[in-house]
Amino acid sequence: MPERGGVSQRTGQEWKLAQYVLETFEQYPKKVCFEVFGTDRIQQFGIQAGQDLTIDIDIDAHEYQGRWFNTIRAFRCAPYNPAAALGAPAAPADFPPAQAPIPAAGADFPPAQAPLPGAAPAAAAAPADPLAGGESTDDLPF
Repeated sequence: MPERGGVSQRTGQEWKLAQYVLETFEQYPKKVCFEVFGTDRIQQFGIQAGQDLTIDIDIDAHEYQGRWFNTIRAFRCAPYNPAAALGAPAAPADFPPAQAPIPAAGADFPPAQAPLPGAAPAAAAAPADPLAGGESTDDLPF
């Protein structure tokens, strides 16, 4: 889409914004309109129509006069690598690997596992087979 630009009322600096439409590689492809803000990033990314890219985006929402609007902004762009897309996502290099907590002096070893916040409670005994002489308790057709 055509670039937009202007001058910031707050700083007096010139700004530019370019919008692009991305189509995903799924069985049912989806389209997402995202923007790249800043002349330097627009030039750095150098996005051209028809390219296969991997785009990292930031999604934000803001309210204006009682209505909400989403902003999808790209902060990283790289050529699409199908080999990387098939594997598990790599952990960001900024974060060290998780370590098990060190038990306090006098504590039982190994420490008891506390349930995660918001985790579902442990499942009770499995319900009886609904097809073994009784009617199904759900309304699913299969």
